[in-house]
Amino acid sequence: MSTVSSSGTPEGTPPHPEDGTRRSFMKQAGGLLGLALAPPLVAQAERLTAYSKTVEGVTSLQLKINGTVRTIQAEPRVTLLDALREYLDLTGTKKGCDHGQCGACTVHVDGRRINSCLTLAVMNQGKEITTIEGLAQGEALHPMQEAFLKHDGFQCGYCTPGQIMSGVACVKEGHASSDDQTREWMSGNLCRCGAYPNIVAAVREVAGKA
Repeated sequence: MSTVSSSGTPEGTPPHPEDGTRRSFMKQAGGLLGLALAPPLVAQAERLTAYSKTVEGVTSLQLKINGTVRTIQAEPRVTLLDALREYLDLTGTKKGCDHGQCGACTVHVDGRRINSCLTLAVMNQGKEITTIEGLAQGEALHPMQEAFLKHDGFQCGYCTPGQIMSGVACVKEGHASSDDQTREWMSGNLCRCGAYPNIVAAVREVAGKA
């Protein structure tokens, strides 16, 4: 016949650790695990800190945009797109994918169309940069802008600035002599609304008048 000890546990039964002892054990185990993981985490943090120091540091950048030289204070890693939008309030140039795949950020640099999200602002100093804000002459719209209005070449309008900038370049390059050619050379600009037939019609009209 088993007897009960003064602690209330039947004699012959292995004692169970008390809650306090169990918690202490878990804390110690967690501490040991933290020590085991600390070296690689610390090393990674040190590498990130070292990297951030190499890209930090504001510098003075001069950009000639739409015929006017503008000076900004920015880090060398700032893209031309972010310089236009965040530093110069030229928000007509849109940020779509930010990976050079949608064409919403198209601008002209020295007369050639580029995706401004794929180039650094510092790389474009001393170059002629034209944005959608620089196409119109005062109240007089650019022929491409007029054509987009006439042919209703947009719906939501988000991609329209990039479409217009690419359309202007497409005509200038001589790549709008047919509908098929126009579609091919405008294929870098995406329209989620699907206004492609009207966009092609607008570009072809301007090309016919050029």
